[in-house]
Amino acid sequence: MTTLETMMAESSPIPAGTIRIADLPGAQQDLVRSSLRDRTPLHALLDIQMVEIGDRHAILSMPVRAESFNSTGNLHGGALATLIDVAAGAAAARGSGFQPGRQSLVTADLHVRYLGRPHGDMVYARADVLKAGRQLIVVECRVTDREDRIVASADFSMMIVALRRPLDPDAPVNTTDPDL
Repeated sequence: MTTLETMMAESSPIPAGTIRIADLPGAQQDLVRSSLRDRTPLHALLDIQMVEIGDRHAILSMPVRAESFNSTGNLHGGALATLIDVAAGAAAARGSGFQPGRQSLVTADLHVRYLGRPHGDMVYARADVLKAGRQLIVVECRVTDREDRIVASADFSMMIVALRRPLDPDAPVNTTDPDL
């Protein structure tokens, strides 16, 4: 059992409002995967997966593989920033007064500190809402590897704004989705 799996098992029972994706029936797991990746090719390329979602937190994973490497063969900072952005955005969407279909969520600020190289083939981002105001949501995010070694730490803020239409004229409009 990995360190993350041990932490999750030790924290049982899970808090009310928390959903572990692995505990869902297969069809619901597929729905969660497709909703995160189907309309966002970058998420699919990086194979970002939802692990757990709660009322004020989210845990996502990303494999350490060639698609996420930079020109020196190391994990690209932009791939980590994308993982952080998606995890923090998911936590902000759940942990605020965001109203899907009436509002959009947009990243206002992201500050990443790259603190180490991952060991192993997977990294995990845990994002926790620190404060949710009427318009601004502040989130803290830590990226760790399977051995719970810190890879990056981030401060993130997201704004609730008036509903935005996609820039891509061919994009299917689903007004219930946040801009993650």
